[in-house]
Amino acid sequence: MDSNAILALVIFITTYVFLMMFPKYRPYIALGSAITFIILGLTKVLEIDVKNVFGGIDWNVLMMIAGTMGIVALFIESKMPALLADKMIEKMPNVKWAIIALALFSGLVSAFIDNVATVLIVAPIALDIARKLKISPVNAIIAIAISSNLQGAATLVGDTTSIMLAGTAEMNFMDFFVFQGKPGLFFIVQLGMIASTFVLLWVFRKDNEPVDMKSSTEVKDYFPTILLVGMIVLLIIASFINFEPKVLDDHKNGIICVSLLIIGLVRTLIKKKTFNAIIDVVKEIDTYTLLLLFGLFMVVASISEAGVIDAIGKFIGDISQGNVFVAYTIIVWVSVLLSAFIDNIPYVLTMLPVCTALGTTFGIEGLPYVLYFGLLVGATLGGNLTPIGASANITGIGILRKEGHEVSNLHFMKISIPFTLAAVTTGYILVWLLFGL
Repeated sequence: MDSNAILALVIFITTYVFLMMFPKYRPYIALGSAITFIILGLTKVLEIDVKNVFGGIDWNVLMMIAGTMGIVALFIESKMPALLADKMIEKMPNVKWAIIALALFSGLVSAFIDNVATVLIVAPIALDIARKLKISPVNAIIAIAISSNLQGAATLVGDTTSIMLAGTAEMNFMDFFVFQGKPGLFFIVQLGMIASTFVLLWVFRKDNEPVDMKSSTEVKDYFPTILLVGMIVLLIIASFINFEPKVLDDHKNGIICVSLLIIGLVRTLIKKKTFNAIIDVVKEIDTYTLLLLFGLFMVVASISEAGVIDAIGKFIGDISQGNVFVAYTIIVWVSVLLSAFIDNIPYVLTMLPVCTALGTTFGIEGLPYVLYFGLLVGATLGGNLTPIGASANITGIGILRKEGHEVSNLHFMKISIPFTLAAVTTGYILVWLLFGL
């Protein structure tokens, strides 16, 4: 590694350390690091092309995330998810199956909307059950949180990491279901969910109290549901169409999501006749994540320009001694370990180009999808290991704390570790069998 790459790597490691030490200020740290790289590039201290640094910003990803978040905010406000959960609980015979149903439902919902939002939707139902039956809600909330994390990798819009993967791996919405004529990540995740559900059945094996709950949720506005379903349908249709010019084709998913959000906002304004209604929805868009990604796109582009990405890829290639399976195994399980303690967004954004570089090292024709999928399986599901590994887990613990329940790391991990290992091991085996051989 030459001096240029070493300097870029030092700045990057420093950035990463600050991201871990000061989580509240991550967007500003990422933006500050990006500005540092730009200044060093302009002054020729670093040999990087500043145009390519700005070119590293993936506007399609940013628009998709912003549009999806806004539409989801309208969907949640309509109370449709809460109504669906209520209807499901009405048909459950006892607490065990009610909690399992809520966990599976949170997984299904989080395949299409944000994981934290999913926890905020489903957790109150579990709390209501616990209050009526005078039982602890701790295990139920933990199950809901980790189940929502599990399904984030199932669809293109399920999680920020999935959207980033789609951008790098040139995947469309349908590719998550059927890819290269084989079952895609959606079905791999579902089998992982089935494996992890057996863990939950064991955890709740003694909770056989009967449940008698009637639905009290009323949905008065079905338009947000139409918007959300419409977004999914349009993303599917767009995956079969190539638009001209290419810049339009490269940003079609983002344009769809933002356009539908604008339609939703205009309708909200007409219906409620106040700009405050629009402001309330816009506030639900996670500018923290958007700014963090904006800065990180430039940071990763900078270290790629400086040769750091290629060097990391070569290092992993040397360790694996040219064996793709060994490299795949390293990526999956190192991702599980690291994502248990650090934010998986900057990690995945950094490792995606590393996987691309590894594919070149191994002489893989085309893009190294097996490495991409292994990265997503490890990083997305790995956050379930600890209470701080994923935002949904932190949210669930926070809800319990407000209810007067303190959850120890040990208690959380007694459920999360076997759950995570069951899901990741299933995904690890299936991805290799389908795309690695």
